[in-house]
Amino acid sequence: MTLSDIDSRQTLAGWVDSRRDHGGVIFVDLRDRSGIIQVVFSPELSPEAYGTAEQLRSEWVIEVKGQVRRRPPESENPGLPTGFVEVFADEVKVLNSSLTPPFYIEDDVRADEALRLRYRYLDLRRPQMQRNLILRHQVVKYIRDFLDARGFLEIETPILIKSTPEGARDYLVPSRMQKGSFYALPQSPQQLKQLLMVSGVERYFQIARCFRDEDLRADRQPEFTQLDLEMSFVEQEDVLQLTEELYTGMVEKLAPDKKLIQPFPRLPYDEVIAKYGSDKPDLRFGLEMTEVTDLAGETEFRVFLSTIENGGIVKGFVAPGQGHYTGSDMRRLEETAKEFGAAGMSHVRIQGEGQPQGLEEDNFLLSPGLRMPVEWSRRLAEKMGASGGDLIVLMAGPPNRVNLWLSAMREYFGDRLGLADENTLSFAFVTGFPLFEWDENNKRWDSSHHPFTSPADGKEVLLDGENLAGIESKAYDLVCNGSELASGSIRIHRRELQEKIFGVLGYSKEQVEERFGHILEAFEYGAPPHGGIAPGIDRLVTILAGADSIRDVIAFPKTQSGTDLLFGSPSPVDAAQLRDLSLRVTE
Repeated sequence: MTLSDIDSRQTLAGWVDSRRDHGGVIFVDLRDRSGIIQVVFSPELSPEAYGTAEQLRSEWVIEVKGQVRRRPPESENPGLPTGFVEVFADEVKVLNSSLTPPFYIEDDVRADEALRLRYRYLDLRRPQMQRNLILRHQVVKYIRDFLDARGFLEIETPILIKSTPEGARDYLVPSRMQKGSFYALPQSPQQLKQLLMVSGVERYFQIARCFRDEDLRADRQPEFTQLDLEMSFVEQEDVLQLTEELYTGMVEKLAPDKKLIQPFPRLPYDEVIAKYGSDKPDLRFGLEMTEVTDLAGETEFRVFLSTIENGGIVKGFVAPGQGHYTGSDMRRLEETAKEFGAAGMSHVRIQGEGQPQGLEEDNFLLSPGLRMPVEWSRRLAEKMGASGGDLIVLMAGPPNRVNLWLSAMREYFGDRLGLADENTLSFAFVTGFPLFEWDENNKRWDSSHHPFTSPADGKEVLLDGENLAGIESKAYDLVCNGSELASGSIRIHRRELQEKIFGVLGYSKEQVEERFGHILEAFEYGAPPHGGIAPGIDRLVTILAGADSIRDVIAFPKTQSGTDLLFGSPSPVDAAQLRDLSLRVTE
């Protein structure tokens, strides 16, 4: 209702958001998905409607009829789209009453998340949750319109498929008709979309439901939604350009208040690991890392020397303006590092301000045990780009662990120092991932992305060698503000190469034929070169909405333990169902 509706008679329905009795006049804020409007009940206008209004309580569902009038100037509310009008009701009907809700239906609710998930249908009434659902709808609609205009076909693929373990654990579904056999819920439609390319579809997409039985966290759910996209006769840059165009247009239309950094940089994997310690860095701030293993080797510090002897590295970054930290501050910081899993942390505090005055002899305060001449400290500061007043954070250990620890500390300082602009979206493509990674626990090679990823041009010959860690792939990720939003690759489309990859991963010929024979056979019937990408819908909407968790943009999410508090699942099933499936539950 706006000023254009003044003097019109309207019928409105919704929930009672609040009720205020001003002694002779009752005001009710009526709420539905479109917003809130003020309804006025006066005994002079309608004693019957006024009498009913006296009984109304929060979350009752009502229907009112009345005339739209302009609010008095002193009661106008410019903060609401309907803030200049109100409805004088002469009729009201109670469509349903409500129990007292377990928490207030408002944006700044302080209720525990478990309680909100238990009563999710109430939680979703909150205006912010309504806005999140609307935004999600708009994102999916934009994707469909964008891809339709570019010749893509939306094709549904099966939910009940064959279990072909490719990374995460499958969810299994027992078959009643084929006793002892199981379907699997798809971790992604990976093989199905590749088969569609063999089928000549050429440009496919799907808003796909995916399932992975893995440990959960704030940005992961057992079932999630992704845009699945595949194209034939493309190279890597074709996929990246299309993806950038999709995201750029979407943000400009659906989140115009966000600042978008363009064009999206293409960053080599080795470079982002070296600079940020992570393949999904937050690029809204610097705090780039520097390896100083050579300088660390000049010390007599036992931690550094033993690390280097065992093939480890010493690496760190500069926290600007934090050289004022006291000894107790540093002890607390070291405890924070240990909470991130670090074995320990060394530091150099530089007193004073500015370069070179801050690098005078008396201005260096080193970690206990790290006793080095001022010249060494000065060379360390110069190599890392530190000035007077800065703090140098150093960690030692195996390269992968050091990168993990420093990445966590980098994000900690970025947040603590307020370095990241919340309204900025800093997208980037990370390219050139290694084809394989070594699984130390199981003593075998695993695919960095998945086994259908193609090696980089000219790298196929290295598959027969021993340096598998040095083989680059045609895999790429889209990252934004410290989150991985999409992952994709140019795929293998020739049988002999795909079989060789399976062999490196440790599959026997029998296992390959049993699990992947269908797609290998398809490759022998003129499979075209193809590639694609799979952006996560949940994480994208989370970032656009400014939400803290993907659970805030999913209508009915699970908890971090995989539990649905609304339905009480997972739950036992009765014995008859188990007998139908020829299953028995054991202790």
